[in-house]
Amino acid sequence: MSHPAHAMPDRPVHVPGPPAPGGGPRVLDRREGPYGEVVLRQRGEHFEIIANGCFLMDTSDGRSERLLVDAALAELAGPAEPGSAQASHRVLIGGLGVGFSLVRAVEEARWGRITVVEREAAVIDWHRAGPLSAVSGAALADPRTEIVAADLVAYVREGAGPRLFDALCLDIDNGPEWTVTEDNGGLYSPAGLAACRERLTPGGVLAVWSAQPSAAFEEALRNAGFTGVRTEEIPVVRGVPDVVHLARKGA
Repeated sequence: MSHPAHAMPDRPVHVPGPPAPGGGPRVLDRREGPYGEVVLRQRGEHFEIIANGCFLMDTSDGRSERLLVDAALAELAGPAEPGSAQASHRVLIGGLGVGFSLVRAVEEARWGRITVVEREAAVIDWHRAGPLSAVSGAALADPRTEIVAADLVAYVREGAGPRLFDALCLDIDNGPEWTVTEDNGGLYSPAGLAACRERLTPGGVLAVWSAQPSAAFEEALRNAGFTGVRTEEIPVVRGVPDVVHLARKGA
């Protein structure tokens, strides 16, 4: 999963400390900023991002983050015809997270432009010059990739200017009903969903990651004028499935 982003004081990524007593996670970097504390930890061979004490995501799986991008493209493109020219779609990924959604988008030639909006300077640093560069280094170097350091809610409502996208793939919270910070709730409000529609080209796709299904959010999407609203589930080891909510802007 991928998450919040806002300008934080720049400072170098910490040199990893000694292993935690008892073999627990090791803190690699810890920063304070306008939205609270954000921490990068290492547990065995995997990395974890923690915000204000709340676990957000790690590098242990990534199926749902990849599905977020794949499902949006499938909604746009339909089945590929052998020998047909590939369309060049523009995608906005909301939240860099551990980088799985970006990496998946770069693997697909039909994404002609990939814009990632991330508000946490620390997260961007961890990918550009820190431990997460092992995950995303090649994807960041791809000429189609653009990293925007901004708050996604503000960017969608005000900052994108005349720019439109064929798909918005949003993963900044644990879901529409479980936001990382209170301000993020505005993204799932009627005004926020209307702003998402305005950022999409006709026929464009909105895909939203969530740690659990939400019938209320499906209804909110329909009320906001989206069509073809549906939910794809991704089974997890324990608990309810992760999901991707999908909806289209009318042509």
